Amino acid sequence: MRAVPNFPLIFTLALPPTLLAQQAETFSLSGDGVAIYNVAGEVRVEPGQGPVGVRLTRGGADAGKLRVERGEIEGRETLRVLYPGDRVVYAGLERGSSTEFSVRDDGTFGDHGDGRGDSDGRRMKVVGSGSGLAAHADLRVQVPAGQEVSIYLAVGKVSVANVNGRLFIDAHSAPVTATGGRGELDIDVGSGSVQVSQMEGELTVDTGSGGVEVSQFRGGVLSIDTGSGAVTGSALQATELSIQTGSGDIGLTALSSPAASLETGSGSVTAELRADVRSLSVETGSGDISVHAPASLGAEVEMETASGDIETDFALQVTRHSRDHLIGRIGDGHGTVSIETGSGEVQLLKNPN
Repeated sequence: MRAVPNFPLIFTLALPPTLLAQQAETFSLSGDGVAIYNVAGEVRVEPGQGPVGVRLTRGGADAGKLRVERGEIEGRETLRVLYPGDRVVYAGLERGSSTEFSVRDDGTFGDHGDGRGDSDGRRMKVVGSGSGLAAHADLRVQVPAGQEVSIYLAVGKVSVANVNGRLFIDAHSAPVTATGGRGELDIDVGSGSVQVSQMEGELTVDTGSGGVEVSQFRGGVLSIDTGSGAVTGSALQATELSIQTGSGDIGLTALSSPAASLETGSGSVTAELRADVRSLSVETGSGDISVHAPASLGAEVEMETASGDIETDFALQVTRHSRDHLIGRIGDGHGTVSIETGSGEVQLLKNPN
């Protein structure tokens, strides 16, 4: 009988590329300004210490094909997730939906602070189903106090909690929620709703299409501009307030702002003032306007409607009056109130006791 050689048994465990790709990767970014770019995925932003930290988790059958690059661009330290090809399939997008935009070869896109045009680069399309690169990256971003961070996302969603710094969010199609922040928050969304609550500092919101809701804001300038969508707000204390929507209602409660401008192309406007104003301008192309103010209101008042009634329960010293136009003074007349609608009723009433 011949002896059988005693070879050791060696087992090799080969993990699928998709499983390897789903392992979290961590990055550290330093510098006065940091920019993060990602085509598809969810982004969570929260407070941190030290340099900006990013925890990246890939997903999708083709996640292993994504590349992550770092480096300074236009004076900012960047982290960029690069997607090969020109068509990305992201399950987080509704079936049948798509978003198309331009992305540069270095993985950057958008035009928020980098000085380069949004049309630069190749065209890329993100779809909810069908053929293409099935890959995305979810990001968890930790921001130290006082840090400036810009986040660019094409498709997905963004959530921000308790960040104290200068935060800029630029998204093509993504809802954005933020709560408990301090400092400066600038949100620019092509399509998607925006919700901000319990913030102190300065807030700017610009959406092409999507409703905006802000509650419990206290600070300096509060500016909201949406092409199409309703704007609602409650418990707002701002040194200056500007709200403009191309089409949609505006509804505000418990507003305290010495200078406020509210304008909608088509929609009703309701506003409850908790304090006197230095200047208030309310205008709609078509819709009713109802403003409730403290009994102590003092202002030069002008109210106008092309079609509708004008009503006030303030003691008004009238200087000019016609069916659709009323000018007068309330109290000491220190402030100015201008209310105008192309078609609808106008009300300037005292707050209920």
